[in-house]
Amino acid sequence: MRIAALFFSVLIAVPAYGEAAAHIALVPLDDRPVTLQLPQMLGRIAGVEVKIPPRKLLGNYLMPGMPDALIAWLNASENRNASDFIISADMLAYGGLVASRIPGASYQDAAMRLSEIKHLHATRRARVYAFGTIMRLAPTGVPPLGPAARFFAAYPAWKYLQQFANLHDPPLPSETKTLADLQSKIDPATLDAYLATRLRNYQADQFLLRLAAGDAIDRLVLGQDDAGPVGLHVREVRALQETAGQLELGGRVSIEPGADELAMALVARALAARVRWTPKISVRYSEPDGASTNDPLEFAPVSVAISSLIDLCGAVTNDVNPDIILYVRVPKSSRQGDAELLQAVQTDTAAGHSVALADLSFLSGSFASQAIFAKQLLQNGAGAMLDAYASWNTNANTIGTALAESIAAGAGRRSHRYDALAHAEFTFNRFLDDYAYHDYVRPDLNRWLDQQGVTDHTYLLPGVALNASQRDSALLWNDAVGLLQQLYPHYHIAAIRITLPWNRTFETEIEAAIAPNL
Repeated sequence: MRIAALFFSVLIAVPAYGEAAAHIALVPLDDRPVTLQLPQMLGRIAGVEVKIPPRKLLGNYLMPGMPDALIAWLNASENRNASDFIISADMLAYGGLVASRIPGASYQDAAMRLSEIKHLHATRRARVYAFGTIMRLAPTGVPPLGPAARFFAAYPAWKYLQQFANLHDPPLPSETKTLADLQSKIDPATLDAYLATRLRNYQADQFLLRLAAGDAIDRLVLGQDDAGPVGLHVREVRALQETAGQLELGGRVSIEPGADELAMALVARALAARVRWTPKISVRYSEPDGASTNDPLEFAPVSVAISSLIDLCGAVTNDVNPDIILYVRVPKSSRQGDAELLQAVQTDTAAGHSVALADLSFLSGSFASQAIFAKQLLQNGAGAMLDAYASWNTNANTIGTALAESIAAGAGRRSHRYDALAHAEFTFNRFLDDYAYHDYVRPDLNRWLDQQGVTDHTYLLPGVALNASQRDSALLWNDAVGLLQQLYPHYHIAAIRITLPWNRTFETEIEAAIAPNL
């Protein structure tokens, strides 16, 4: 019995493909922290390198990445022994998420680039995962300032396109007048280019499904980028689902809400697969009807997003004997619901259970409520005992982040490569970003910009962006010291760098290294 147990413990510590040191090669969606930095940090938690291309190849905000150079990187000798390839189809086909929303690359260009996935799968002894997006309804919204004035559908055109795309398809009789009004405001060439871009992306997504059917992709996910239950995307989603069914792709392909969290979910899947672990997840909501919560930027209730993400991470739902308990704080949770949730988290973490917490109140505008709950987690010590915390942007973004962090920790412990310091840095990063930045610093930055007459915060000219970034760094650095003292008093900040990576206030990039106190 002891020999069998020893054999099993050794077996699960050996990756399914290649040596233990083999890395994961990632082509990210773009160079934002959530898509570039966090997947790498997940790997460090589990003691596995997530290798990325040189950052200059990924573009930045309105500047597309370099797909052809990325193809060369994928095929380079440095990736010869990669155990897993995780590839953003949008980056490979167009140059990133923002580039996928504008005219540029033709469908033929996109298909040719995506065909490289088939070549990669044929020439590498590795798992190949790919993730794409179903184009969101609104183009990227930027004001007509500086270089952004030449960007596709700059304000106010993007606003009218967004309203147009959010009508029913076909429009309801009650929407006829609105449709005519919007069509009179949108330049016909701009509208044609927008619809042609949607068609190109839809065709590219169909091409990805055929690649998966030909066994060129081991696991494919198509995430519906920001779009609710009504709009032009509904017909596309339905048609893609029908194709997946006709091709009998089964569990190898999913179509689900979300975009930014997909790389993290696939990294978590790769980490779990390395140790031959199928994580068992129990989901518990702060309110009895929590499962029916519907994000305005997602086409399905939160329960659908959670189930899809659990599967995408290579996990299963299990309420009887879970490896991880995922607590979900839904928007507008009652005081009683919050108190019971907090008590349950304390009880489960004290009992040694792996607990992940996803707070979904961000998009509901409940910043004060989100901040109060985060403060309670920090003050009573529960935050430090969590295996994961996230509370930013859409439901899928938040849940995917929390699930991925907790699975990375579990995979690391099972392989005996777990890095507790890297894990602490990830959780510290999330509290500092999701709580301190979004609840306090970002509102301050936006008010400060408004006072200077800069009322659009989606694209800042260089001089304004520099000043805003410096203010962001000063404010957030001040918060970071106290927050770390509350979260992990046995650590101190060894180095920290805070920037606004896309010259807008929507996100901040935090590169923080912490170290044990002497």
